[in-house]
Amino acid sequence: MTPLSPDDSQRIFRAVLDALARPGTLGRLPSVPGYPAALLPLLALADLSTPACVLDDEDSGWPGAVRALTSAPVTALGEARLVAALRPVTLAELAEVRAGTAAAPEEGALVTLAIDIFPPNGSPRLLRGPGISGSRELRVAGLPGGFAAARRRLTEAFPAGADFLLVAPDGTVAGLPRTTIMAEAA
Repeated sequence: MTPLSPDDSQRIFRAVLDALARPGTLGRLPSVPGYPAALLPLLALADLSTPACVLDDEDSGWPGAVRALTSAPVTALGEARLVAALRPVTLAELAEVRAGTAAAPEEGALVTLAIDIFPPNGSPRLLRGPGISGSRELRVAGLPGGFAAARRRLTEAFPAGADFLLVAPDGTVAGLPRTTIMAEAA
């Protein structure tokens, strides 16, 4: 495996910023052959001072690859500032995500979740907050039941909280910054 090129890292960084600045709007991560799309933000943003966690099958090899490619310390979920969940997450795992504090909100995690797809008939989530005019509906498949409530618990002590990126296998991405209020649509 080779590290991301500076151009790929820059394009991924730009896509992450765009996704978080426009909550719930579908964007696209660049394609980098050989890497799962949901791992790309972590690979582009990690460095030797950023604790990272990869949630995947135990024999995937991705945690070791992250360490080798980025020099980031690979750590437990609750200590990580960058998280890439390449498999479905549980509500218990979401409860462990690092949220930072009111005095140090920058210590909250950026969590990238691999989801199935953004289908037109997926489970609707209603989004409100900065970056959204009125409200926006996001349809997604692959989030655990109760995700909106678990995410709300992570952001209730704002400005502390965690930011999320939802990434489909084809690189389609939607951002959910901690400022975005998410509800299950009726």
